[in-house]
Amino acid sequence: MAESLLSGIAEGVLVKIASLVLQEAVAIYGVENQISELRETLTAINAVLLDAEEQQAKNHRLQVWLDRLRDVLYDAEDVLDEFGCEALRKQVISRHGGVKEKVCRFFSLSNPLIVRAKLSDKIKEIRGRLSRISTEKDQFDLTMRNADNDVAQTRSQEMTYSFVNKSDVIGRDIDKQKIIDMLLQSANDKNLSVIPIVGIGGLGKTALAKLIYNDDSVKEQFELRMWVLVPQDFDLKKTIEEIIKVAIGQSLSNLNIQQLQTHLLGIIKDKKYLLVLDDVWSNDRNRWQELRDLLSNGASESKVIVTTRSLEVASMMGTFPAHNLEGLSLKDSMALFIKWAFNEKEKQSRPNLLEIGNDIVKKSGGVPLLVKTLGSLLYSKHDDRHWTRVRDSETWKLVETKKDILPVLKLSYDHLPFHLKRCFATFSLLPREAKHYSTFIVQIWIALGFISSTRETLELGDVGEEYIKELWKRSLIQEVKEREGYLTFQVHDLVHYLAASVAQHDCFIFSIDTTEILEGVRHISLYRTPLEGISNFNGVLPFLRKPTSKKLRAIIQVKHHVEVITREFARTCTFKCNSLRYLSLAYGTFEELPSSICNLRQLRSLDLRENKRLKKLPNTICELQSLLSLHLGGCSELGNLPKNMKRLSSLTFLVVTTKQSSLQESGIQFLENLHWLAIEDCQNLRVLFEGTCRLTRLRKVDIIQCEQCPNLLSMPHGIQSLTALKELYIKHCGELSKRCEPQIGEDWHKIAHIPRIKLDSRNVQWKDD
Repeated sequence: MAESLLSGIAEGVLVKIASLVLQEAVAIYGVENQISELRETLTAINAVLLDAEEQQAKNHRLQVWLDRLRDVLYDAEDVLDEFGCEALRKQVISRHGGVKEKVCRFFSLSNPLIVRAKLSDKIKEIRGRLSRISTEKDQFDLTMRNADNDVAQTRSQEMTYSFVNKSDVIGRDIDKQKIIDMLLQSANDKNLSVIPIVGIGGLGKTALAKLIYNDDSVKEQFELRMWVLVPQDFDLKKTIEEIIKVAIGQSLSNLNIQQLQTHLLGIIKDKKYLLVLDDVWSNDRNRWQELRDLLSNGASESKVIVTTRSLEVASMMGTFPAHNLEGLSLKDSMALFIKWAFNEKEKQSRPNLLEIGNDIVKKSGGVPLLVKTLGSLLYSKHDDRHWTRVRDSETWKLVETKKDILPVLKLSYDHLPFHLKRCFATFSLLPREAKHYSTFIVQIWIALGFISSTRETLELGDVGEEYIKELWKRSLIQEVKEREGYLTFQVHDLVHYLAASVAQHDCFIFSIDTTEILEGVRHISLYRTPLEGISNFNGVLPFLRKPTSKKLRAIIQVKHHVEVITREFARTCTFKCNSLRYLSLAYGTFEELPSSICNLRQLRSLDLRENKRLKKLPNTICELQSLLSLHLGGCSELGNLPKNMKRLSSLTFLVVTTKQSSLQESGIQFLENLHWLAIEDCQNLRVLFEGTCRLTRLRKVDIIQCEQCPNLLSMPHGIQSLTALKELYIKHCGELSKRCEPQIGEDWHKIAHIPRIKLDSRNVQWKDD
């Protein structure tokens, strides 16, 4: 499937040009006319981009044109961000710089006149490239089209807390009862009973299994129930870890496989259990036999349900005949479609749309994921033309000839608003078989500039969670659950493939299986990269040796790799990858962050968590005026923080573990834009800080794992003046927790104004804003 992310990138550049922040920055350097001309040229190109993306599969020359445009757009975004960086730098020096620094700046390359000339030249070069591309577009006979992507017109649903919403599963009653009957059968022998559910992707195998898993009659029959999403390679150690984690609610990943096997035997010994092994791909018979032998130690009435797309897997694992899941009937498909395409009042008043909808549902093959996604796409669209466009789309031919439903799912992506397109594409950086956390993915979106807000009262993190809910309402993510302060969600594997296809030139997962990376890739996630799987490592991953690494915008870790994040890795990133917005050096093995970190002037998120050797941060880190998020949690050997932390004027999120006795020494109390401050495991801490009145935007404070800190005896007096503070969480902090007890604690009067207060596991005050 050809790339189709460009329209989202182009719109993002246009929005950036129109932003008040950039207009103010551009005005400082007097290049308003050049930026205006750039906007006009890009607007003309953007008008035909949707048509170009649709036609590129049939025209190689058009693909090359789009590739060139993509490079120019990214370069334009880099230059526009440089304006913002320079404006911030100037502001910080003006506020916090001494006379010497201001004089040095005048005689350096940071002199405003030199900066203006440099940026003006860059804009001129980009305008020239863009003008040539704009002229060439006429040879392709492209049609102007407007994106149909009204965000407001999506269904309003309550968040789901249960494993599966029964009302969302239609037409599976007979399938459900057949499998429950198998589960409740008495075992004729002592062999482990395994029931496979087989069907193509999107048919609802997992949803059916969850209906069965949560059925009351099933709950009554089994002493222990466990649900595990199986790794795609059927890694035995990871699978056993997950089974144990579900069974006892505790992760034992530090144990070796022999210890894990012994632990699992103890858990299931003589117990009647139900285990669901969801989404099994591997047909590795040896691994299955080893796991089956372990699982056979439960009571003889124990059962295993397996969901898979493969008849071969079902044959290998099953002791019951495979239950082949078929597509929904037309009647049930139509009922599901109506549920997602109409609100209650619209069903009866739109007979013309129902007729077109019936034609669409007939083409869907009874695949619930497809039916639901198309219903979400057409929700509240009352114009016949929207519906006929979907019904008559050329993509249905691929479903008929290749049995491929991805092109039809892509219709939902095509109708996303531009800001959600770029966010959706980042799902391709996440592992397929995982639960994902909103705090992680939203930090990435913020760092990459995918989130903006025109409402002063709404923080970017809150906007990011709205984006997640919006994608859920469009049926592009699932299993969305609200937790305390964050969301969790999952991405269906077909939707994951869709994200990978639309972002194939932008996003890449680097793993042990990686052989080659496309030159234009801007975002890389590290996943399963053990040293023994990397040839010619020498402290640096292969992609960092390429000249194109200078264009990277994000290096993300989705699984932590202690041995890979070396000092040489960090040094290479900070010297070569000057376009980085997001950098994860978590779980590193270096003692000092390279001073060259200051080269990453556009860096917005730096993750250094859990580096047990890190002792020092260079003073140059304080030159990162664009930095929004800094994570130092778990850096147990880290000494004093740099004294000029106050120069990190954009910082909104800070997690700190340090050996120093007072945070005040680092100037943290001057971080006026700070929204969330977390203090973890600071064993020498005596004073948080005073002068907290400067932290006027602080919304959340976490003080965690300071139980060995006998000198931290009280909350600062100034915390009473922080009226924006909405949440305080104190965990394992001994004396401090006692002083904050409601009504009786000596510090209660300082914090009583905070709406939500949690001490250890207790919500001692939990009020709405």
